[in-house]
Amino acid sequence: MLRRSLIAVASGLCLWLALPTIDLWPLAFVGVAGMAWATVGVSARAGLGLGLLTGLGCFVPALSWSGVYVGAVPWMALAVTESLYVAALGLACAVVQPIRVRPWLIACLWVAQELIRGTVPFGGFPWARIAFSQADSPLVHLASVAGAPGVTFAVALVGGWLAVAAERARVRDFGRLPALRPLVASAGVLLLAALWPVATGGRAVTVAGIQGNVPQSGLDFNAQRRAVLDNHVRTTNRLAADVRAGRTPAPDLVVWPENSSDIDPLRNADAATEITEAVSAIGVPVMVGAVLQEPSPRVSNATLLYVPGRGIVDRYVKQHPVPFAEYIPYRSFFRTFSTKVDLVTKDFAPGKEPSVFAAPTPSGTVKVGPVICFEVAYDDLTREPVRRGAQLLAVQTNNATFGRTAESEQQLAISRLRAIEHGRSIVHISTVGVSALITPDGTTHDQSSLFTQKALVGELPLRTATTWADRVGRIPELLATLVGAVALVQAVRVRRAAKVTDRAGVPTPATDHDTRQHHEKDVHDRL
Repeated sequence: MLRRSLIAVASGLCLWLALPTIDLWPLAFVGVAGMAWATVGVSARAGLGLGLLTGLGCFVPALSWSGVYVGAVPWMALAVTESLYVAALGLACAVVQPIRVRPWLIACLWVAQELIRGTVPFGGFPWARIAFSQADSPLVHLASVAGAPGVTFAVALVGGWLAVAAERARVRDFGRLPALRPLVASAGVLLLAALWPVATGGRAVTVAGIQGNVPQSGLDFNAQRRAVLDNHVRTTNRLAADVRAGRTPAPDLVVWPENSSDIDPLRNADAATEITEAVSAIGVPVMVGAVLQEPSPRVSNATLLYVPGRGIVDRYVKQHPVPFAEYIPYRSFFRTFSTKVDLVTKDFAPGKEPSVFAAPTPSGTVKVGPVICFEVAYDDLTREPVRRGAQLLAVQTNNATFGRTAESEQQLAISRLRAIEHGRSIVHISTVGVSALITPDGTTHDQSSLFTQKALVGELPLRTATTWADRVGRIPELLATLVGAVALVQAVRVRRAAKVTDRAGVPTPATDHDTRQHHEKDVHDRL
């Protein structure tokens, strides 16, 4: 069991190393393979423990950014909570694998685990999904077919096949051609994904993203909110001057990040004037991330669409505020564990529905779907604006509270996958970086560095065609989850029947061993 435990921890570390900024994406296959192999032929309880070790090996380092300014307790609480889902996955793997690795079931169970982890409790937290480690992998092309769950399924399937190949290599079972099938199948999936076409063309518009930067990183950046607003105004005015001088192409649309105006421009005349003057200077629609002091006593994380000469013409309110960051559920209860919950002085209210802005640009109306910060990690929150006609997505985020950690690049990788998944260009803009303009094939352009001031300007293609992923929606994810659930229930029933038979027969020790082997084979055959 010690060896299996070490393999489980190493598997989790491989899953972490596959994520940005280390970005060794092939190690995701190794991580899945290690956990799949470690849970073969063990009890459900042992599978639970091995899954927990795998989860901790991944999430403790992967989510270290969550504690950079608030300490170890929130960080470890989040890492352990996320690891519990992988623990349940380990239990399920042990139950359905009494004899050997079952790659197809492993893939289904991984999809099911990520579905549950991204749903409950409090709406879930789907960060560090396997799919999000594959932005540079050929498998990311499959996002246009079955979304992020499809990419996770493919990675887990290849990982399962590698575990089968490793087991056959261990017993030196490569003398026959069928023994090579797992490796051939893995190569085939990778080749197919690499050749799968992704969206590229479309009518081009020039877009600018304004990364104004903050006076200092950390939780105290909000105390200097006027300076943050001034930085974004100043950067926009500088861009307008460069356009007038002919040094920079004139943009059709400008996007500011989340929290670029934490002073409510609906209630503060100075902030409203400063933003309006910047919009007039650049002369095109500007999307501004703002905190609104409504509905009282709560606040709203919003995107406001400003049009020159007309002011605010549309707004979007973040639908999924982050629990324990933007609002505190059961505040009095969780205060007993950490007083850090009171750093969130006002809870953010959720928005009611997606929005698609019709921005009247010099080159025609552009339909833009705003997505705020961690919403980009949720499948439905990026899919719905596209279904409602968005030609372009704007992911507005604020990474100032995470310092110089991997969080910003992890988030950028998610946006790259979303671009391929929906066949849409994305303006991924942060107050402090990392920001980039992303074309529908997932390629980044004019990428910025952390904690710098920059105006990102470039042409992005607009598209209206929908991908397979948008058409089928959650169907592949739900089907994989259903298959995994049915297999798990069937395996539990067969195991229980085997135990009843053993008790009734009262076999001798030698017969008992034979009986267990027979029942294990029966489980395998019936799955």
